[in-house]
Amino acid sequence: MSPKFSWKKLKRIAEILKNGGIGVLPTDTIYGLVGSAQNQKTIRRIYGLRKRDFRKPLIILISSLKDLKLFSVKLSTKTKRLFNKLWPGKVSVILPCPSKKFSYLHRGTKTLAFRLPREKFLREFLKMSGPLVAPSANLQGLPSASTIKEAKKYFGAKVDFYVNVGKLNSAPSTLISVRNGKITVLKEGVAKIRI
Repeated sequence: MSPKFSWKKLKRIAEILKNGGIGVLPTDTIYGLVGSAQNQKTIRRIYGLRKRDFRKPLIILISSLKDLKLFSVKLSTKTKRLFNKLWPGKVSVILPCPSKKFSYLHRGTKTLAFRLPREKFLREFLKMSGPLVAPSANLQGLPSASTIKEAKKYFGAKVDFYVNVGKLNSAPSTLISVRNGKITVLKEGVAKIRI
């Protein structure tokens, strides 16, 4: 996301998201199809639009560690110290989330993946919008959109907004799992993790 967009416009977009809307937004890695992680209808709409396998959970972007409490995720002191080294950054972390209340997000896996973006501008936006699911802007199995033109080929007028910052060419985030303070790298991405 680029600071060239006025906060006034971004506040309007945050309101759209809080009211259940979805759209294409640049994240800290690639363009994402974003929507409120706290709205079940929004989540269903994103799965349907992306033709995504309903068994696969989505990554959630958060503005701070405090947002984890919204999803009943508790961190040990050891894990918090670990996160201070990993975040903010291009690392998505899978954490235990046994609560049935969030089964619409964890899809029976009883885990959720979170990322605290490095870019301060994006974290400030997330404070306004609340936590967002942010799968890549594409249909499942097809290439991720690196431009808004490509995203529009996938979604057209089926989304509520597009935010264009030009071409984005980042690799996806690195995906890790953390249990009992121990890291397992599940998928190598743009961030290199030294265990």
